[in-house]
Amino acid sequence: MARTSSSRALLLPLLVMVFTSYLATAAQYNVLSYGAKPDGITDSTNAFLAAWAQACSSVSPSTIYAPPGRFYLRNVAFKGPCKNNATVVRLDGTLQAPTDYRVIGSAGNWVFFQNVDGVTVSGGILDGHGSGLWDCKQSGKNCPSGATTLGFSNSKNIAISRLTSLNSQMFHIVINGCTNVRIQGVRVIASGNSPNTDGIHVQLSSNVTILNSKIGTGDDCVSIGAGTTNLWIENVVCGPGHGISIGSLGKDLNEPGVKNVTVKTVTFIGTQNGLRIKSWGRPSSGFVRNVLFQHAAMTNVQNPIVIDQNYCPGSINCPGQASGVEISDVIYQDIKGTSATQIAVKFDCSMKFPCKGIRLEDVELTYKNQPAGASCNNAAGTTSGVIQPDSCLA
Repeated sequence: MARTSSSRALLLPLLVMVFTSYLATAAQYNVLSYGAKPDGITDSTNAFLAAWAQACSSVSPSTIYAPPGRFYLRNVAFKGPCKNNATVVRLDGTLQAPTDYRVIGSAGNWVFFQNVDGVTVSGGILDGHGSGLWDCKQSGKNCPSGATTLGFSNSKNIAISRLTSLNSQMFHIVINGCTNVRIQGVRVIASGNSPNTDGIHVQLSSNVTILNSKIGTGDDCVSIGAGTTNLWIENVVCGPGHGISIGSLGKDLNEPGVKNVTVKTVTFIGTQNGLRIKSWGRPSSGFVRNVLFQHAAMTNVQNPIVIDQNYCPGSINCPGQASGVEISDVIYQDIKGTSATQIAVKFDCSMKFPCKGIRLEDVELTYKNQPAGASCNNAAGTTSGVIQPDSCLA
């Protein structure tokens, strides 16, 4: 016991020295020093870019700080590579997009990081002011596609924590072509009627973790695109929204697959879908394999469990064709709750490449306090434990 206390007594001063040393070496850049104004009116884009330029060129760990207040930003791209691989963007305030959606609506991204290593975005609110664009799209007018609120591309060792994304024009957070990404404690807030506002979209990326987040939006809470490998999603609440979706896949003939995905301890409330895999009904080299859906709670979900391999919006370029995406080794374990429709489990798989290795373990889904139904086309697999509705797997 004395040895343990002695070790702790030696360790504490050492930790203090290390932390003090970090603070001493970390360069700090307050955006106010570069002309940013926290009034929500003054254009602070160039000030943020100037702070980034200083932080990126520093050989020491760097912190860019935005204090409380509202900072008006046009579309801004923070580009690397940088001279250090430990840059923190600390937001105590709100970044505010233009209220006129046309200013950034065709830019692709609003706040964008490219070719960076070791960047952390922490805290704050990103207000995309997307409602004007949503109204434009729903009116049938000719509108820009909209900007992703926060995008990372071709980057590694990224962290996003305690961030709120509010009313994005299009996708809220996009991870594209990245490795080693950790998203934790994020909140996504948008109307359930907001079009194309996926909460978090991951594609062409590996070793991505999404933890302890709450997502309510008008499209997928999390969408998993082609080329995603080693993805871990845990403790996420989804609703409103379209659920957690792998896909849509197979839009292109030559497309990388999705593998090694874990989705666990998730809650769906009033969503269109729960756990979904979808692919276009046409030829493709894509695939989905080694997926675990575990510990999911459904409340009034329209399609709690669904595989749809006949996705063909507008019946254009795919009617009468079979999906080339091969789906195998997908486990549904401890999935419980209520369905808003009578068919709670639907496996509509490819005629050419039937789903195989589907496993249901302890699945209990009801519809209006009665047993729900299941529907299967071209799906083979096994079951164990309590299965409700009765399995239709071949």
